[in-house]
Amino acid sequence: MFSDIQKGEQVLPLISIAGLRSGCESEVTRISHAIGKACEQHGFFRICDHGIPLDLIDSVYATAERFFLQSEDVKMRCYIGDSPNHRGYVPFSEKGDYPDEVHRSYEAFDLGLDLPQDDPDFLAGNRVLGPNNWPELAGFRETVGRYYDEVAALGRLISTSLELYLDLPVGAMTQHMTKPISQLRLLHYVRKATVKDTKSVNMGAHTDYECLTLLHTRNQGLQILGQDDVWIDVPVDPTALVVNIGDMMEAWTNGRLRSTPHRVLNLRPERFSLPYFVAANHDTIIQPFPQLVPKGATPEYQPFAAGAHLERMLIRDFPYLKALMAKAAEACDPGDGHLQIENPFEQRLKKNT
Repeated sequence: MFSDIQKGEQVLPLISIAGLRSGCESEVTRISHAIGKACEQHGFFRICDHGIPLDLIDSVYATAERFFLQSEDVKMRCYIGDSPNHRGYVPFSEKGDYPDEVHRSYEAFDLGLDLPQDDPDFLAGNRVLGPNNWPELAGFRETVGRYYDEVAALGRLISTSLELYLDLPVGAMTQHMTKPISQLRLLHYVRKATVKDTKSVNMGAHTDYECLTLLHTRNQGLQILGQDDVWIDVPVDPTALVVNIGDMMEAWTNGRLRSTPHRVLNLRPERFSLPYFVAANHDTIIQPFPQLVPKGATPEYQPFAAGAHLERMLIRDFPYLKALMAKAAEACDPGDGHLQIENPFEQRLKKNT
């Protein structure tokens, strides 16, 4: 059920979660406590026996490869910058502001909960809710859409296990995940021919903005920043998913579970991965659960809206959004068109860059 990968003083747990669906209370409690302990000690862990068919995962990779092999002109037909709700193809030119990102070279396809065209949040102009910007590629919508549904259900299951571990009421988290701003990314990293240093950084050090991330990868390159501020290589296992804590979960738990910085190195000429970001609903106010704030103490985190935090970070990460927001700011206040955005959850990075 539980094994470890160790590097120096660091241990990265591998947890079988098959028993979470067993209906056996003692088994569910045992696994939930293993997950909770791993979250507290590392912020990252790995899960196996997760229930997502491995042939479906293989099909998603094959579908992603077919998409990314297309010409740039074809891929740009579903460019994310032309989408009203931040869905679609992310070209190599979209570069986030990560401090150590010197060899950033990846493309992606971003999607989320596929809502109808008449969804009221979408019609109101919500930037992160609405229909997906599906490409005209045979089987893409069916395959990737099925994986989204499977991994979303798994994310809710892990969230439920954390409710149990933290002694929170049933549904304390998941009741706020009924119409989530959760995103799935199909990521394709390419090491530039001019890059000779295979230990250089492709995706810069950052935290994830949501509650949890469930990642599948088939290639090495992911590193996490351990509790002793040493970078740790995450082992690759095609039967397992990597899980990490994000910003929203850190605030919800009053810092008991910490959002863990991580990065991707240029170890291979090419790398694919599938991160799914478990998030709350757009208007959910993220603040420490009262049960996790010591009696008489002041909460460590100020309340913030889940959607506002995600949108703010996306503006930092996507030049097209930053340009739109800067233009809007300039229109309201001439001379105020420069946006400098930092993520307060990434303060640990300042001493490691």
